[in-house]
Parts: sequence; C-alpha cells; structure tokens
Amino acid sequence: MTKLVQRLLIFSLGIPAIVALVAYLPYYNHLAVNLVVTIISALGAVEFSQILAKKHYRLPSWEAALLGSLAPLAMTLSISFNIPGELVPAAFIFGASWLIASRVFSSLQDISQVLDRISTGLSAMIYPGMFMLWIIRMTRLSHATVIILTFLLMVFANDSLAWAVGMLFGKGNRGLIPASPNKSIAGFIGGLAGSLIIGFTAPLLFPTAFTTNHTLPRPLAGIILSICVGVVAIIGDLAESTIKRSGEVKDSGFIIPGRGGILDSVDSIALAAPVFYALYWILF
Repeated sequence: MTKLVQRLLIFSLGIPAIVALVAYLPYYNHLAVNLVVTIISALGAVEFSQILAKKHYRLPSWEAALLGSLAPLAMTLSISFNIPGELVPAAFIFGASWLIASRVFSSLQDISQVLDRISTGLSAMIYPGMFMLWIIRMTRLSHATVIILTFLLMVFANDSLAWAVGMLFGKGNRGLIPASPNKSIAGFIGGLAGSLIIGFTAPLLFPTAFTTNHTLPRPLAGIILSICVGVVAIIGDLAESTIKRSGEVKDSGFIIPGRGGILDSVDSIALAAPVFYALYWILF
C-alpha cells in the first residue's frame, strides 16, 4: 500500500471518527475527548524524548509518557470533575520536583547525565502536552462541540489543502524553508485558504456559538481568527520538521500509517490550540 493510499485512508476514516467523538460523546464536559488528548500528549512526549535521545539526552519512555500526560490529565480532572483549577500548576510543579529530586541518589556514573535528563523531562512536559491541554480548556466553553469541531476542521482543512495544492502546483516553488524543502508556496496558500473557508462559514452556520460583543461582523472576526490559526498551524508543522531535522529523523514515529508518528499528526494542532482559544475569547 503506497503512502498516498495510506494517507487518504487515514483521512477518510480518521476525520469522521474524530467528529463522532466530539459530537456524540459530550458527557462530563467531553471527558472522552479530554482523555484522548491526554493519551496523545503522553505518546507525543515519548516521541519527542526519543528525538531528543538522538542528541544523547536519555529519558525512559514510561517517564516521558507520565510527564507528558501530567498537565492534560490535571486539566481533565479540573474540567470534567470540577476539581479546582490549581491542579494544573500543581501537576507541573510535581513533575519538575520529580525530575530534580529523583536524581539525588544517582550513581557517580549517571551524575553526568542529570542535567540532560532534567532538561529532556521538562521539554517532554511542555511539548506537546502543555499546548494540547488548550483543547481540553475549550470543552468548558458554551457550545463546546461546535467550537472544538471548528478548530479541528480549521487545522485539518489547512493541512489537507496545503498537501493537495502543494502536490498539484508546488513543483516549481518549493525549498523556501530549508528545514522542510518539500513544502511549497502554493501549499502555504492552499493551507490558508482551507482555514479561511472554515473560519468564514462557521460563524454564519452557528451564530450562537460565534456571537461577538463588539461591532466587528461575525464573518470578519472569523476570517481574522482563521488567518491567525492558519499561519500558526503552518508554523507548527514547520517547527516539528525543524525538530526532526535537528534530531536527524524522518518521522517522529510509525504509529500512524502514511503520516508517521503522533507528533507528525498533531504538530499543527498543538501550536494552534492556544492561539485559537485566546482569539476566540477576544473576538467572540
């Protein structure tokens, strides 16, 4: 099975599954979505730590998964079960304390790696979990189902059209970004167009979820939101390509046929999630 067929198959099956998860399991402030985000964050942290290991930073996979899931899990408990919001910074403090204190009794041979392990552990706590938890924050908003789907479709449309337009029209305009030479200007334009389509139509189709408290028209506010999210989604994809190139790996993993690893699939989502959340509060 070619990579193109695998990618199309994952797209045709994965998108409906994600939409169904968000739309049909809203219980306990989308507990199912929150748990999936937590699991993805844990797996992404493992992949990130493995990339860092290419530069001799060592962190056990179980520890990377635990650290990567701390903040999203704390946010899930806070939102789905009404536990005070201070749980999130407390989880981060616990993880940082563990990284520092657990190395006190390291052997003389392992002491030389303590700083590397601490820095790798802190990195695994932040990326992608600290970015992905903003999706969990969206679940506490009114009309959370529409808002989450709008965000995800905005990023998916960006990624899909960037790939399709780049394949069709990007042959002579690639190489703009050294870290990702296959990306093209045509692909960037196509990706932004995909985000714009969702950002323009969502406020028109779901006006109650996109009610502005100022004089800015809803479609215009949606366009502003989609442009910002679209640009950041593209940067997220390029940033992960830069990380992989620095670690001298082609894919972050092999868990998703046709795409690679978890980070290969959520790089745009992770970086765009806090931007979407913040701009939604400002604009709507």
